[in-house]
Amino acid sequence: MKILVTGGAGYIASHTNVELLNAGYEVVVLDNLCNSSEESIRRVEKLTGKKITFYKIDMIDKEAMDAMFKKEKPDAVIHFAGLKAVGESCEYPLMYFNNNLIGTLNLLSVMDKYAVRKLVFSSSATVYGFQTKMPINEEASLSATNPYGRTKLMIEDMLRDIYKADNSWDIAILRYFNPIGAHISGEIGEDPKGIPNNLVPYIAKVAIGELEKVHVFGNDYNTPDGTGVRDYIHVVDLALGHIKAIEKLNENPGLVTYNLGTGQGYSVLELIKSYEKACGKTIPYVIDARRPGDCDMVYSDPSKAKAELGWEATRGVEQMCEDSWRWQSKNPNGYRGC
Repeated sequence: MKILVTGGAGYIASHTNVELLNAGYEVVVLDNLCNSSEESIRRVEKLTGKKITFYKIDMIDKEAMDAMFKKEKPDAVIHFAGLKAVGESCEYPLMYFNNNLIGTLNLLSVMDKYAVRKLVFSSSATVYGFQTKMPINEEASLSATNPYGRTKLMIEDMLRDIYKADNSWDIAILRYFNPIGAHISGEIGEDPKGIPNNLVPYIAKVAIGELEKVHVFGNDYNTPDGTGVRDYIHVVDLALGHIKAIEKLNENPGLVTYNLGTGQGYSVLELIKSYEKACGKTIPYVIDARRPGDCDMVYSDPSKAKAELGWEATRGVEQMCEDSWRWQSKNPNGYRGC
């Protein structure tokens, strides 16, 4: 079975490519490399001993995508491609709407033209907006608090409408919580360009001395230590969820939606302490004011994925931090050091 992976040189996608190849799938990657590196593809090939067919294509270029589909004839698509920084999306909403929405519309149109109607969509827990009841299950109300989250929710709505009009599609919407960690080899991992937007890559940059200290935004939340609590999931567990989703599509399930999380929350300070243990260093931090829009805690109810996909996260926060540190210490400059 041939799987097209859009945004396939990125963080979560590269780990998913490893698991796809190890499971015997053929992988075709499409990526414009605006926030990723072709080096990740080479390293996946090295780790698995298998080849990936790579196309440097921007999904805004519908003609290039059409030509690729005509040549490769994929059986299914895992759609990761998209801009993903919340703060940036607030500053440049038009860029996010153009890239994420138009690119996805082009993809769906070309899929429909070539009768490729099996799709796994990389969504996000941001589609739940603000929730007061924890854990969050798939039946929770949906909303968005920033343009990035709105693009994810709008794409979900597109997919629901497409399926309602044509139930020959099989679509799995996967709502991620907070992916961290790296492949146990230390060969592939998260490689943000510039100053990281996410907590663990930021902690890692402090651990190697590239950044001075971690900024903890608020310590007066209604949580055990006053800092925000989130559901962190190991990127390899997340990758394996995509394998289970592809298997589910082969059962012709229609449209299905799953949370991919651990069901357990960790605070910012707990994560810093776990990272200190992993790297054997003290991580300096400072308490700053709360950021607008942050809430006390967010964690998932992943029981539906366990029941219907036979999937659950098995790697704990200590392993997440150990694997992240192995990647960071082996690759202090990320893929750019190659």
